[in-house]
Amino acid sequence: MAPQDLDCKVVTPQEGAGHTHTVIFLHGRGSSAARFAYDLMALTTDSQGRSFKDHLPSVRWVIPQSDLRPVARFPKAMVSQWFDTWNIADLSQREELQTQGLRESVASIRVIIEREAGLLGGRWDRVVLAGVSQGGATAAHALFNLAVPENEGGAPRRLGGMMTFCSRMPFPRRSLGETRKVLDLEDVPIDDEVIRNTPVLWQHCVDDPLVSIEYGRELKDALLRFGAQLQWKEYPEGGHWIQQPNGIEDAVAWFNDKVLKAADTGSRSA
Repeated sequence: MAPQDLDCKVVTPQEGAGHTHTVIFLHGRGSSAARFAYDLMALTTDSQGRSFKDHLPSVRWVIPQSDLRPVARFPKAMVSQWFDTWNIADLSQREELQTQGLRESVASIRVIIEREAGLLGGRWDRVVLAGVSQGGATAAHALFNLAVPENEGGAPRRLGGMMTFCSRMPFPRRSLGETRKVLDLEDVPIDDEVIRNTPVLWQHCVDDPLVSIEYGRELKDALLRFGAQLQWKEYPEGGHWIQQPNGIEDAVAWFNDKVLKAADTGSRSA
């Protein structure tokens, strides 16, 4: 079955800045691409009232729209979600419900990543994958199952980076191989090179009322176990969202250091 071509809300780079990078940002469960784009670009700011777009003028922001999917626990309900769950507070309950949606969503996100890399001249290392809540969980599995083409000159295979916020780990498994086996996707690498070479920023607020900080730490441990170059940030307050203003400022600093600087120096490693 071919991956679905998802609708996307696109926020173009600022006029005159050119297009140097793309961030593919996945919204959370129950949201939409249009609403998430507004929340992200207009309402999420640092201490000076500046948004991600203000700080990163040459970035193209691509926000895919998840499918409306049935909710097994409430048979008549349909929700915008990347995958279904039985109990959002405990993903281990009826864990198998997550499989189909997550498999389909990851397959579709991989297509978007490849397309955006093509717009950047084949520079996969200028594409950043990001997500909030369930979108972050989906982004993580997309990275775990992503095959990046060989680079000329043998430079490391990688994405520009991954940023995730207030998220968790569907299918927590001990090894990368076991994690990949759950979705059983085609065209999955047999090694861990992409994960090892892609810098990752993970942020979570301790007072998050929807996704416990313990779930975030579980995903942090999985990423470290799989060899990721991880910068982990916890904030005492901020709820279930990107922490403001410190989280925004920390994310921009990370992006400048791990993504833009690497591209400016011609490096394809973090």
